[in-house]
Order: sequence, then structure tokens, then C-alpha cells
Amino acid sequence: MTYSAADRVYADVKELILTCELPGGELISEGEVAQRCEVSRTPVREAFLRLAAEGWMRLYPKRGALIIPVGDQEARDVVDARVLVESHAMHAVADRPSVLADLVEQLDENRAAHRAVDPSDAAEFARLDAQFHQLIVATDGNALLGDFYTSLGERQRRMTAARLHLGREIADRIHDDHAALAAAIGDGDADGFADLLATHLAGVHGVERTNRNQIGGHR
Repeated sequence: MTYSAADRVYADVKELILTCELPGGELISEGEVAQRCEVSRTPVREAFLRLAAEGWMRLYPKRGALIIPVGDQEARDVVDARVLVESHAMHAVADRPSVLADLVEQLDENRAAHRAVDPSDAAEFARLDAQFHQLIVATDGNALLGDFYTSLGERQRRMTAARLHLGREIADRIHDDHAALAAAIGDGDADGFADLLATHLAGVHGVERTNRNQIGGHR
């Protein structure tokens, strides 16, 4: 498959959005992106159209493109969806000690790698944060839920990167909460895990916990 200049610009600009190097609310022009990526304006225009269609930016003719911020409702919806999927995965394997032991081992490896990353490297820190949660979902073996959760990955990375810019305490909280979540998994405490997870995600991303975070029949 041929990788065009427009594809490269699209990938580069999208990564800047996901890591919040291009923060929500910022207006960028075709000219500055063309200069940054060392291409003409034509591939930049194509990349902008693609990013706008995906909802990452809003185009203003002759002015440039506005990076669309993460809205409060979007943040709440992403957090609710993540709690539902991860809690379901944990409940599905809570009575399988060998599976839980394998998962805890994987999570411990992730946490060690995560601790080694400076939070100023928002891209790598957010990637490992997402991986921690993806490991939990993958344990269930439900391919449909796994694919859905993966589809939230880009929104998750961007939300985490944005919060990391607020200060070191966000990174410290993520590390502490991940340790508590791994402990609950090791204990096979599905209900405790679900409660910790809801508090963790709401706190890290600055959203209010809602009753929609509960799974009918489990709590």
C-alpha cells in the first residue's frame, strides 16, 4: 500500500492532537502545517478534510482549522463506557484464579514499565496507561467488547495526555490507582474492582461519577 504525503500529514497531525501537543481550542493553518511537515498545502488540505470528517477538527475557510476540545459530555460518556466494559471483563473471570494470576503478572510488568516513563513524555505515558486497561478487557476473551474498547483507545489517550499537563499529581494518582486495581484483581474482588475503577477514571479525568457506571445484576 502506498503511503502518500497526505497520509503522512494526517498521521503526524493526529498524533499531535492525541498527545495534546496541539491542544483543544487551538487554531492551526494549512501553511504552518505544510512548513512543519515539509510538504505543499495540497496534502495538508486532504489531511485536514479527513481529520475534520473524523471529528478531530473544524475547518474555517481561509482561516485554518480549529482543534475540537474534548467536551464534558464526551468525557463522561468515554468514562462510563470504559467502566462498563472493564467491570464486565473482571466479573467474567473473577472465579478463575489461574486467569487472574496471569493477568496480575501482565499488569505488574506494565506497571513496572509505566513507572520508568517520565510523565512529561505524555505520548508514552498515555500509551502504557491505555495498555494497562486493555489487558484487563482482553482477559475476558470477548472479541466484540475488545474491539469496541480498542475503538475508545484514541479518545482515552487524548484525555489522559490532557490531564497529565495539569501536574505530576495526576501521574502519581494513576500509578497508585493501578496498584489498587491490580490488587483487587489478584483478590478476585470483582465488585471492589468495579468501584475502584469508577472512582479512578472519574478522578483522573475530572468527571463526576454516575450510577450509569453500575452493571445491572453485578452490584
